[in-house]
Amino acid sequence: MTKEELLNATDLFLLDLDGTVYLSDTHIVGVGETLHKLRTMGKQLVYLTNNSSRTRAEYEEKLTRLGLFGTGDDVYTSALAAASFLEKRYAGAAVYALATDAVRAELIRCGVRLTEEKPEICLLAYDTQITFAKMKRFNEFLAAGAVYVATHPDDVCPTDGVSMPDVGSFIALFERSSGRRPDVICGKPYSVMGECIGQKYRVPAARTCMVGDRMHTDIRFGNRSGMKTLLVLSGETTRQSMRSFPDTPDLVLPDLTQIF
Repeated sequence: MTKEELLNATDLFLLDLDGTVYLSDTHIVGVGETLHKLRTMGKQLVYLTNNSSRTRAEYEEKLTRLGLFGTGDDVYTSALAAASFLEKRYAGAAVYALATDAVRAELIRCGVRLTEEKPEICLLAYDTQITFAKMKRFNEFLAAGAVYVATHPDDVCPTDGVSMPDVGSFIALFERSSGRRPDVICGKPYSVMGECIGQKYRVPAARTCMVGDRMHTDIRFGNRSGMKTLLVLSGETTRQSMRSFPDTPDLVLPDLTQIF
């Protein structure tokens, strides 16, 4: 697929964050102008992230500070997808959430009923404020048979220097300690996120493009969801490493600015 064909076939661009529009705390050179061009063409932009350690408002603040957030843009996280899933499938159920204080507050605003005792559901988000006491309680609730939901499967979160353990690493930990794996994972590349995007933005998957730098999350998610896929080589994936995956993007570019 050519750049022109991709642009003509897309109404909604789902944009991964780190590695796609910025690197850590620095925006990719020229990407602000590219995003502005997309908006002037009438394209809807949604920043889509698996990282469930921050709220929508926190991401909006960072994107605004970097000059990347514009009128009509939105942010959607795996924590919001999890909240939507719980509302649809388990409305009113008591949930124990392993999550940051800010994300817990956001879950409550989304209508999730949080509890510290005898939950029906255990929700594993990316809790960067985690303590052993919280892990112990989560493990006990899993062993007692609570429905087990995780926000996303990423093993590590890219950071300067050594990457930090992410939700996927805690999934492995709790599998060893409780014998349980999640009953449902909400974030990329799983179907819950795609269903939530379709319900919220009302754009057909065929008119949606997932843009990201990871083959096993971004591109696999777009392919599984029936979307267009654009792999950018400004983050994790290289032309050599992409050959290690069974997934095939519709278009590969050095970075998002090259779409024009």
